[in-house]
Amino acid sequence: MVRARGGRSRLRARAGRAVARGEAKGRALGHGAPVRRLRALAPVVVPVLLAIADAMLVNGLELDLEVGVSMLAAAALVLRRRFPLLVFLFTLPGLYIGYIWFAPMIGLYTLAVRRPGRARLGICAVLLIAAHFFPYPITDFELTVYRENTLVLIDACVTSAAPIALGLLVRTRQELASRVEDLTRSLRREDRLLADRVKTTERARLAREMHDVVAHQVSLISLQAGAVQVSTEDPAARAGARTIRELSVRTLEELRHMVGVLRADGGEAAEAHRLAPQPDLTELPRLIEMSALDVTYEGAVAAGTSGTKTVERAAFRTVQEALTNIRKHAPGARVRVRVDPVDTVRGESSGRGEDSGRAGGSGRAEESRAAHGLRVEIRNGPPDATATVPALPGGGHGLVGLRERAQSLGGTLEARHTSDGGFVVRAEFPYGAG
Repeated sequence: MVRARGGRSRLRARAGRAVARGEAKGRALGHGAPVRRLRALAPVVVPVLLAIADAMLVNGLELDLEVGVSMLAAAALVLRRRFPLLVFLFTLPGLYIGYIWFAPMIGLYTLAVRRPGRARLGICAVLLIAAHFFPYPITDFELTVYRENTLVLIDACVTSAAPIALGLLVRTRQELASRVEDLTRSLRREDRLLADRVKTTERARLAREMHDVVAHQVSLISLQAGAVQVSTEDPAARAGARTIRELSVRTLEELRHMVGVLRADGGEAAEAHRLAPQPDLTELPRLIEMSALDVTYEGAVAAGTSGTKTVERAAFRTVQEALTNIRKHAPGARVRVRVDPVDTVRGESSGRGEDSGRAGGSGRAEESRAAHGLRVEIRNGPPDATATVPALPGGGHGLVGLRERAQSLGGTLEARHTSDGGFVVRAEFPYGAG
């Protein structure tokens, strides 16, 4: 019995080396779809084939009881991952009657990987040792053959301990890999939290600086305007001072909202978003009245009746920026602001650069279409040669921002000079984008 089992050990060693060489060749083939399918099927098919080869080498091809239980034990390995304990118990008759090793060892290894309970593994190890130690039929057992029984018992203990040790090692490795992955995710999450904290700190610092610098200057303007309003006797000067004070107050309110947005973090972001200024078309007449320009307003759209707040805010900001540019670059010019609906948004968006010293630019653009939109046009004539040009700072980025806002809403913006020396800004927004 010992010699026969030693021969099977050599056969298993050669088979194991052959499998290792096959796996090395499989890794060299690449990562194609057939290779991936082969890698998925290999853990299921290879153990079954090894167990069948073991059964055929030990018991031959003649159909008898030994071959039958050995083949059933090999076939049961197909379900070893789903029912590891039942499959192991099903392979024990193959070891006891058919003297096969691969099927019960693979079953015990799978049990150690999938169900590593100490009591369960201990009982299963004892069962495998018993099936290995006692011969079939049991009447052939000779208690007095101490040397042979000792060797067989040692062989049985090693046979049961090896798959358990390998299975526990594989399971430990899998758990370590999972913990390393969890640790990596935790570190990435901590990095993101740290980056968010740095951003929040920087936004708060910018908000404080903006509030300290801009609010102080605007407050001084408001105080000086109030002093002029009280001290002057000229009605026109008093009205101008009152307008300046109103503009200062409004600027401080918008500044407070923007500072709240900058300082918002996490759950405060939604609250800050609600506090942010939400101008729409109803604010346009007031904006035009306080612009100190000769403006003709033609509004053919009732605010809030057919469009969305996002589109109306975009229209308001377009008019606001255009009037600011007119004050800086075309003082004394006559202005016409027109807001009307369009059934199909179709226009041009300037694709070239814009003049930093002039509110505009020219260029070709791409077309876009959308049903039911809003058109905003601000057209001014040539500047008045006798008017004083205010020394207002400008970065040349106003119309760039307006064009980006229009494109983000699916609309277009055109800014160009006119033949009479004036300038026109025309924007079209689809309501569906807002």
